[in-house]
Amino acid sequence: MFTGIVTDIGTVTQLEQRGDLRARIATNFDPATIDLGASIACDGVCLTVIAMGTDNGQNWFDVEVSAESVSKTKIASIKGGWIEGGKVNLERALKLGDELGGHLVSGHVDGLAQIANMVDDGDSTRITFDVPPPLARFIAEKGSVTLNGTSLTVNDVTPTQFDVNLIPHTKTNTTWGTAQVGDDINLEIDTLARYVARLIEMRDI
Repeated sequence: MFTGIVTDIGTVTQLEQRGDLRARIATNFDPATIDLGASIACDGVCLTVIAMGTDNGQNWFDVEVSAESVSKTKIASIKGGWIEGGKVNLERALKLGDELGGHLVSGHVDGLAQIANMVDDGDSTRITFDVPPPLARFIAEKGSVTLNGTSLTVNDVTPTQFDVNLIPHTKTNTTWGTAQVGDDINLEIDTLARYVARLIEMRDI
């Protein structure tokens, strides 16, 4: 589990197709504190560490990405996908006793949202997203969503769109500072919303 509070911006340094996709990500995380098999959220995708180390003073870890994960996330997207040299939001797995600063995040991406509009709103940026109808019903005004691994609060919702506000701190300390209209974004809906919807479905059976 994660919280949606990004703690590092990593750089994709290698991408290699070996049956599954293998990626090497440069990080500020100390490899000595990363266990083999540990989970790290990379742009909101929970991935398993299969190797880690330090080369020429640069810390890194490797992950394997299954075809299922590639198909459900923005990793292979033409706009906003992973490329060598590209930046990714990183978060270590939550430990018992850690502060829950965002909301409970599983790292299981539900699908893709796409940036439809970006406008300045004071010092913040208001971003509007197109969202697939099957996922739109889980998104509620003032509820939480995870976008590229970042826990954010929803402002307004329509049947096909929703928007959020990004404060300067978020734009500086995540990859959101370089986001552009048209980018595909990893979307994870709030787990609570999923279970509430399921309970309503079961009640109506």
